[in-house]
Amino acid sequence: MTGIVAAVTDQLAPDGPGGPSAPAGRRRQRISKWDRPPDPHDWRFFVGNLGKVLIATGLLMFGFVAYQLWGTGIETARAQRSLKTEFRELVAERQSVESATVTPTTDVTVTDPDDTVSTVATTTPPGADDVTGDGSPIVPAVDPVEQNIPPIFRGEPLALLEIPAIGRSDIVVPGVSLNDLKDGPGHYPDTPLPGQLGNASIAGHRTTYGAPFFDVDQLRPGDELIVTMVTGDQFVYEVTGSEIVSASDYWVIATSDPTIATLTLTSCHPKYTARDRIVIHSVLNPAKSANVGFPTAPYDLAAAGDEQQVAGDDPVVTLDTGSAVQDEPSSSVVAGPIDTVDTGSVVQDEPDVVAAPGGNEVPGSAIDAPAVDEADAFSQGWFADRSAFVQIALWGTALILISLAAYAISRRFRRDSIGFLVGIAPFLFALYFFFQNVNRLLPPGL
Repeated sequence: MTGIVAAVTDQLAPDGPGGPSAPAGRRRQRISKWDRPPDPHDWRFFVGNLGKVLIATGLLMFGFVAYQLWGTGIETARAQRSLKTEFRELVAERQSVESATVTPTTDVTVTDPDDTVSTVATTTPPGADDVTGDGSPIVPAVDPVEQNIPPIFRGEPLALLEIPAIGRSDIVVPGVSLNDLKDGPGHYPDTPLPGQLGNASIAGHRTTYGAPFFDVDQLRPGDELIVTMVTGDQFVYEVTGSEIVSASDYWVIATSDPTIATLTLTSCHPKYTARDRIVIHSVLNPAKSANVGFPTAPYDLAAAGDEQQVAGDDPVVTLDTGSAVQDEPSSSVVAGPIDTVDTGSVVQDEPDVVAAPGGNEVPGSAIDAPAVDEADAFSQGWFADRSAFVQIALWGTALILISLAAYAISRRFRRDSIGFLVGIAPFLFALYFFFQNVNRLLPPGL
């Protein structure tokens, strides 16, 4: 061993056989690390390897942050492409069986082939001119109508939400669970649908899963929120203001006035945290919209899959169930039992009735107490999704095996670059799914 070390030292010495002062013909290249003698296992060996472990851990942590901010967007982008294709097909199918509809109101609304809505006649309903920027409520066009809403299923497109002021166009899906919001903005099932009387509410991520609501803080009074339902009906809402509330302020998505149509967007605040919620309020502009409908009853998505917590930023306003005291329903609600209507795969409730101005009856179950099960799905903490541990172990094992294989290839060919080039693609592939499953263990708001 001493002879080997002496020979190596002689080769690397400045005046040795391979040193700089040696003749050009006798100079030798630096010895490859694969041919060097092993380092002695003293304190420098252990400190050096500890440093390598810490560097690798730091790189993995930075990689996980990158996955949170950009990698999750890959899943959402893929889901949005599929949902937009399905949405276009549903709208085209709907329009192929229905001709342009003339509605029995003081205005005649015609749906054009390009999904735009134009008003072609006559009397403007009271309050319709009071629309943008000043925060005054807009009175829906005459009486609400019955809307032929198809059955609602988890994972299917519900509406197209366009926000021109911030350049967003996203498919809205039913539900606000982790799996729902991975596909795009989610509609709170216990609120009315967009285009119906009451407060329709939509949650969306602000920093992960495509960040559809990243710039909602830039919205100003008068900016438009355009919602096109799968029925082809288009509804234009105009922003009236915004506010910051706590994560448990569920009242912001409840209906305060069942006689007007409003839309509320919620997302996490500040950016990159989930400490509070930013809330965007808007009101329907009936002069630019299709006919407003009665609020449908909350739809049930519990049977379609288990609810999971939202990892990363949590745009959902959650219901604080720590107290047994719930808010009383609005006094305009007529107390009474709620019957169930079997619609096939989805069981929906038949709404109670409230009295609207002019003596019209408006379904009002959407302003009752919120659905606790859906909101409470986001109150889970660390390691709630224990099924992720198996996947983490599998993908972690794959990462170790790929690393060992890359090391063996580098050793075989005496070049680190060869092992790196061979192993980098499968390593990143396995690392993506490893991060994906680690993400399932995080609590809301982390």
